[in-house]
Amino acid sequence: MKKILFQGDSITDALRSRELDRYMGGGYATLVAAQLGHDRPNEFEFINRGISGNRITNLISRIKEDFINLKPDYLSILIGINDVWHEVSRNNGVSSEKYERYYNFLIEDIKEALPEIKIMILEPFVLKGTATEENWEYFETETKKRAEAAKRVAQKNSLVFVPLWDKFIKALEKAPASYWLADGVHPTAAGHEIIKREWLSTFESLEK
Repeated sequence: MKKILFQGDSITDALRSRELDRYMGGGYATLVAAQLGHDRPNEFEFINRGISGNRITNLISRIKEDFINLKPDYLSILIGINDVWHEVSRNNGVSSEKYERYYNFLIEDIKEALPEIKIMILEPFVLKGTATEENWEYFETETKKRAEAAKRVAQKNSLVFVPLWDKFIKALEKAPASYWLADGVHPTAAGHEIIKREWLSTFESLEK
């Protein structure tokens, strides 16, 4: 059975259980596991290790315990919004330059330990909402820098990149931002469905 590991911040965490891996929270990781697990039973084991509040530096700090030791066949990473947000809320963000440098280090270290692993890098995103509107110009500009950096990391390391921001922008044609992202950052059920669909579409191409 192949192992799929989801990593990231609160968007991935989605109130998952810390005690039982099968309780993967209320987000896109569970939606992916539900559809993929249903359509292809007994092919995959799904593990969610997203942690609310994490930045790229936090992922590096737990690279051995929560990445390498788990020996996943597939790894999905969505990280970046807290590298921006924590600068606003706590003066403790991670600059776009360091975000990219640390992200490359993370990937290189993982691939050195697990050379056969297949990695998907998901694009950070943000919309104007209750958590972001006061500092919207900063959020938009800086999150875009992290999104571009994440794409460069994927390209440099020959990884699959999953674009998401444009999908949320497109969704605004159907409903307001708060319908998709409750506060401009955290997805609603419908927002998680957007991520799930893009994730599965990309995963299919990764397996070919």
